[in-house]
Amino acid sequence: MDELSYNKLSSKIINACIEVHRELGPGLLESVYEECLTHELRSRGLYVERQVEIPVMYKGKETSKTFFMDLLVEDLIVVELKAVDNLLPIHEVQTVTYMRLADKKLGLLINFNVTQMRQGIRRKINGNLNE
Repeated sequence: MDELSYNKLSSKIINACIEVHRELGPGLLESVYEECLTHELRSRGLYVERQVEIPVMYKGKETSKTFFMDLLVEDLIVVELKAVDNLLPIHEVQTVTYMRLADKKLGLLINFNVTQMRQGIRRKINGNLNE
């Protein structure tokens, strides 16, 4: 997949986020946004997995611990959802860590607790999108 394809797919995801935010507004639980965004993405013909388990590897060995990504779209883009007053640097680092552990190149960190959706979108890249 090349950068243009990633950009088109991420635009579809962002448009779905805008629709969910337009319909629900800010102030709800993250789990509500996850459910509604999943529905919206699937209604647009996208393949979406929720609460995707990522095993934690340490020095080449799998541990008994796991992380859970909120959404994985088309098996390509990690979507990490928040409903917080402010996105913090740790939220961005968490998204990048999930991307690295899952070997995914693009991630979207989405905070629904904003007045305008564009304020709550952070795009993260892990490596080169053209490779």
